[in-house]
Amino acid sequence: MKPTQPYQPFLLRILHGLIGIFVIGAIVTAYWTYDTYDKRWGGIGLPHFPEIEGIHGTFGLYALLLFPVFAIYALRRGQKRLLQPDSLTKLSQFNTPIGWYTLHRGANTLSLLALTFALFSGKMMDSGWLPRGELNHPWYSVHLISWVVMVLTLAIHLLMSAKVGGLPLLLSIWQWKFRPEESPKQWRSHIQKWWFQIRSGDTSSLLWVRRSMLYRGLEAAIIISLIFAWIIPLLKG
Repeated sequence: MKPTQPYQPFLLRILHGLIGIFVIGAIVTAYWTYDTYDKRWGGIGLPHFPEIEGIHGTFGLYALLLFPVFAIYALRRGQKRLLQPDSLTKLSQFNTPIGWYTLHRGANTLSLLALTFALFSGKMMDSGWLPRGELNHPWYSVHLISWVVMVLTLAIHLLMSAKVGGLPLLLSIWQWKFRPEESPKQWRSHIQKWWFQIRSGDTSSLLWVRRSMLYRGLEAAIIISLIFAWIIPLLKG
């Protein structure tokens, strides 16, 4: 591997790749669902396929199950790729490398929030609304908005990645090579070491202890939102 080639942590590539597949699948099937049952704002004439809503729900469920792990990893191990406490100051240096990198970090952070919004609003919906022609439920409208937000956020994320790193950065997330210390064979020992530090009270080397309130607040907001996404439908049922 060339030294100048961007390198992404192996676990990040796995989580990012799976989330990317589920999100893109959910975006595509969401539009097909809209084109099948709604079309109030136009459509492109996709084949009428009632089962597409179930497929969309499956992509959404897989994303919902994996997203907490991805969000925690991003907010703890991937902090450098997200907004920093001094990002507002650096944004004033627009059209400079640090300004573009700051916008890229902002796009990454926005992606986490947009996916939280989409997953939460999706869980608030009833799978029977659209087949019954019930298109005026507020949560359905909110979920349609979340689809637009996700499409725009994904586009911004890709554009900013291309701007700061070009094609090598875009391709680096799909590479399969990894460093010896990141081998899946080492994961068990890493987990055991982490758990030993927790039990012994030795938290000096744990990244989450040194996190700012920004990341702790974002993590709490995302996790609480996802917990309520599971609880509220149960209470309504």
